[in-house]
Amino acid sequence: MEWNEEQLKEPRLIDIPIAHDQRGNLSVVEGGELIPFDIKRLYYLYDVPGGTTRGGHAHRKLRQLIIAASGSFDVILDDGKKRSKYSLNRSYHGLYIPTMHWREIENFSSGAVCMVLASEHYDKSDYIYEYEDFVKEATSRI
Repeated sequence: MEWNEEQLKEPRLIDIPIAHDQRGNLSVVEGGELIPFDIKRLYYLYDVPGGTTRGGHAHRKLRQLIIAASGSFDVILDDGKKRSKYSLNRSYHGLYIPTMHWREIENFSSGAVCMVLASEHYDKSDYIYEYEDFVKEATSRI
């Protein structure tokens, strides 16, 4: 898939191809192909207690693809002007999150696994942890 500059700036749900087989299904995500970045880090959240919210931050450079590898959860995204909610509950759908989007992940089902593919290695300076600071920085970029 070719990504243009405008597409890189907007969150979007991505259909991950499925190879059906009587032994089970297989889905593959390749960096630079299905998603517009090379994958430098993969991490996953699991055993999240009911009522817990994860995330609560934004990134200046990092882009992500979030997949509900198992179970379901909601991702709330905010670009400093508007908020959107995405419900993820299929392992063959991923949510692309561009830079400078505040994210919160909530409503984890029992047994949910939130898998995250990231464009960058961990860098503490890339995180914005205070929502007010995020809004200031996001609106100054517009």
